[in-house]
Amino acid sequence: MADWQTGRMRRVAIVVQPGIRSFDLAVITEVWGPDRSRTGVPGFELRRCALEPGPIPLPGGLTLTPDRGLDWLATADLVVVPALDEPADPTPAPVLAALREAHGRGVPVAALCAGAFILAEAGLLEGRRAVTHWWLAPQLAARYPGIVVEDAPLYVEDGGLWTSAGVASGIDLCLHLVREAHGAEAAAAIARSMVTGPFRTGDHAQYLDRPVPAADRTAEALAAVRARALRSLHEPLSVGTMAGWAGMSPRSFARHFAAATGTTPHRWLLGHRLNAARKLLERTDHPVPEVARRAGFASEVTFRQHFTAHVGLGPRAYRAASCAPAAAPNPPDSVRKGS
Repeated sequence: MADWQTGRMRRVAIVVQPGIRSFDLAVITEVWGPDRSRTGVPGFELRRCALEPGPIPLPGGLTLTPDRGLDWLATADLVVVPALDEPADPTPAPVLAALREAHGRGVPVAALCAGAFILAEAGLLEGRRAVTHWWLAPQLAARYPGIVVEDAPLYVEDGGLWTSAGVASGIDLCLHLVREAHGAEAAAAIARSMVTGPFRTGDHAQYLDRPVPAADRTAEALAAVRARALRSLHEPLSVGTMAGWAGMSPRSFARHFAAATGTTPHRWLLGHRLNAARKLLERTDHPVPEVARRAGFASEVTFRQHFTAHVGLGPRAYRAASCAPAAAPNPPDSVRKGS
């Protein structure tokens, strides 16, 4: 299990190369760079890792000086990949190889915006779900037909590989990674210092074809309901219950919820319950009935049916596969490949 999954993520590597987007670089640096220990945020070691030493040109006349080589990725707990300003530009083969090696060691790799093209070029996204800016999604799908490209979510994870949509969703993904590793309070403290919202779920729609709800109170109420539901996944939840939290009728709530997230409350809950179950199977030895209960399924049978339909494996088979050692021989201190 990679360090980030057990709350010990400290060493963060930015993969830098000529032409990376300055905004993405700034987001990563702002989340993991400052010392916020006085607010209860753990200290991070953030390094800019490049193929070669020396100044790197960035768009807009800026330059960046890396402080580590690609070999530092071997010591990182998390690797973050900014997008190139021109997504079609190639990435040097040694950089792609370093990303493959990091992922092979079980280190989570996160790409912001068009950084998904870099992971795709490395062959890491084949057969996996991925997201990029909605404008670039058709281009990514056409260039790499083996990738399941989604154009709605803000960010998605598949097999330890994280991708995010455009621009501001990179902030959401970075804060989510902090939240997953160190808890909601650490992520909220960072968000406060950045004067940004602390919580947008990955399935929040990138953009809407229909007008957004006029009242800010509605959007805030829906966000609060989603946050409360995520804390209460183990409890019986219905659309009526969630609508009551928002102070709406079930019908009005379902309409506003779909407008904000692009999906129904039932499908949203099911997706998050399945994700919670996956984590429990990967990270605990709870029996399958207990996993089903903690993830909020009414029965073990219902859980098995939904899990098998969604994942393609039964819960026990999935646990066995996720706990199996990596096939490639490694020294004894190697980390098993993350699920």
